[in-house]
Amino acid sequence: MKIQPDTLEQFLLDTSMVAANDLNEAKNLAYEENIDLGQALLKKGLISKDTLKRAEAYVLGISFVSLKDKFIDPEVLSLIPEPVARKYNIIAYKKEGDTLEVAMLDVDDLQAIDFIKKKTKLKVKPRLTDEESIKHALKLYQKSLKDELGDVIKTESKALEHLVDPNSDESEEDLKKAAEAVPAVRIVDSLLKHAISQGASDIHIEPQENEVIVRYRIDGILHDAMSLPKYAASAVVARIKVLSNLRIDEKRLPQDGRFRIKDPSGEKVAFRVSILPTYYGEKVVMRLLRENVRGFTLEALGFHGEGLERVHEATKKKTGLILVTGPTGSGKSTTLYTILDILNTNEVNISTVEDPIEYQMPRVNQTQVRPEIGFTFALGLRTLVRQDPDIIMVGEIRDRETAELAINAALTGHLVLSTLHTNSAAGAVPRLIDMGVEPFLLASVLQVVIGQRLVRVLCEESEKYHLSRNEIDALSEIADLQTVLKALKEESVVDKNATWKNIDFHKIKKTDKCPSGYKGRRGIQEVLKVDEAIKELILKGASSDKIEAHAKSQGMLTMLEDGIFKAAQGKTTLDEVLRVISE
Repeated sequence: MKIQPDTLEQFLLDTSMVAANDLNEAKNLAYEENIDLGQALLKKGLISKDTLKRAEAYVLGISFVSLKDKFIDPEVLSLIPEPVARKYNIIAYKKEGDTLEVAMLDVDDLQAIDFIKKKTKLKVKPRLTDEESIKHALKLYQKSLKDELGDVIKTESKALEHLVDPNSDESEEDLKKAAEAVPAVRIVDSLLKHAISQGASDIHIEPQENEVIVRYRIDGILHDAMSLPKYAASAVVARIKVLSNLRIDEKRLPQDGRFRIKDPSGEKVAFRVSILPTYYGEKVVMRLLRENVRGFTLEALGFHGEGLERVHEATKKKTGLILVTGPTGSGKSTTLYTILDILNTNEVNISTVEDPIEYQMPRVNQTQVRPEIGFTFALGLRTLVRQDPDIIMVGEIRDRETAELAINAALTGHLVLSTLHTNSAAGAVPRLIDMGVEPFLLASVLQVVIGQRLVRVLCEESEKYHLSRNEIDALSEIADLQTVLKALKEESVVDKNATWKNIDFHKIKKTDKCPSGYKGRRGIQEVLKVDEAIKELILKGASSDKIEAHAKSQGMLTMLEDGIFKAAQGKTTLDEVLRVISE
C-alpha cells in the first residue's frame, strides 16, 4: 500500500514534523534522483527511519509498533522460525487466543502473511514496524536459544550427576534408565534444536579427559558450541543411541544409525548418526539432512551458462552415465537428488541404491545397502536392473564390481547416475580405469561428469573493491581469466566493455546480523561433456590433465574459474574460492 507523495507531504506539514523549506528541498532531490519522498527525507537527514515509519503507518491507518524495548515471550517469538522471520522481516510479538500480532516492514507482503497463517493456524494481524525493531527481535532468537540451552545444560547436567557414575561400567538397564530420564532428553533435544536454528550441517560430540566438547559445522566450518561435564557423556550418548535404535551397551565397536524430528517450522530433519569409540569415550557425529529436497533447481545450486545446458542435455538422454565428483561434504548427493527431481515424472520408474538414504523422494524406489548382512551396492544394483527401471541412481561407486555393473546397466538401456570421490571432473576417467573398468566401455556410456565444491555465500552487506594489477597477474597464472571474462559478458553479469580492472569484487563485512560475513553455501562446478575427442582420449588412456585441457578448449570453466565467476557476481569472495580449491 504505497503512500502518495502529496499525502505524505501534507501530513508532515500539518504535524510540523518537517519545515516547508526543508520539504521542498527533499522534493527536489526526489525528483532529481527519481526516488520516493520518504527516501529523500532520509537521505537529507530531515527525518529518522522510525519517525518516517510512524508517519506512514498513521497515513495508511495501520498500527505502528516498536519492538526495541518490548518484551516478547520466547514461545510467541518462536511461532515464526528464525529463518522465516529473517527472510520476510516479520516478527511474532503478541498472541491472544487465536489471533497473532506480527510486526512487519512491508504490510503489503501478502505472501508472507499467508505463509504465517498456514504455518501457525492463527489469524494474523499485521503491524508496521521499523528496521531497528526487526534487528532487535532477530537478536532475541539467538539470545532465547542460548539462554534456554545454557539453562538446560546447567540444570539438567547437574541432575545427571546423580544418575550416572562415569567411573563405573553401567549395565544396559542403567544406561537405558539414564537415556530415558528427563535430563538427558532435555539436553539432547536442546542440542538438536539449537543446531537446526543455527543452520548447522553436522553436530560433533567429542569426549575429552575432563569434559565433553560440542561443536557445530556451519557453512562448512567447525565452531565450538558448548561444553558438557564429563559425567553427562554416557547419558547423552545413550539417549542418542535410543533415538537411533542402536545398542546401548555396545561401547567397543562403531555403530551407525538414523532418526528424524520436526523442526520449529514443521519441516522434517533426519539425523545420520555415527558413533566411534575413542580413548576418552564414544565420539558422536550427527549429519543433519533436510528431508524435503523438492523445489531445488540446478540454478539455485550454482549451475549456469554452458555448464547448465550440458547437464540438462545429459538428463534428456534415455541411456548413459552421469557422474558427480568431489570430496565428502561437497554437495554431491544434493546435486544428484536435484537431477532426480527433474527426471521424476509419471512416465518413468526410478530406483536407487544408497548408503545411506539421505533424502526421501516421492515416487522413487529407494533402497538402503547393508554391508553387514551382505547387501552391498553391487548386489543392490544387480537386483535393481531386474526391477524394470528407466533411471537408476547408485549412491557411490566404490569398487570395480559396482563400477562394472553401473556401466553395464547404462549399456543395456538405462540412465545411471552416481557419485565418485575424485578431485576434478577429468579425474573420474583414470579413477574408473584404475578400478578395472574397460576404457572402450567407459567411452561408450559416459555422458557428463560434474566436479564440484561448496563455497560460503556473502551476506547482503559487503565491501566492494577492484583487483590490483598484481592480483590480476597472480590469478592469471592459475586460471584462464579471458574465458571467465567471456562467460561473464555472455551471461550479462558484467558490461560488454568491462575489464578485470573495473569489475566489482567483494570482501566480507561482519555485522551483528551476520557475524562471519557469510551465510549459507553454494556450489562451484565444472561440467565436462564427453564428446568424440574425449572418447578418443579415454580409449588411448590419456591422463586427466589432457582430458581437462581438451574440455577447457571446448569452453569448460574449471571449478576455480567458476569460483572467480561467482566472486565477480558478488556471490562469494576470492579468498573463499581459493580456500576451498586448495583444500
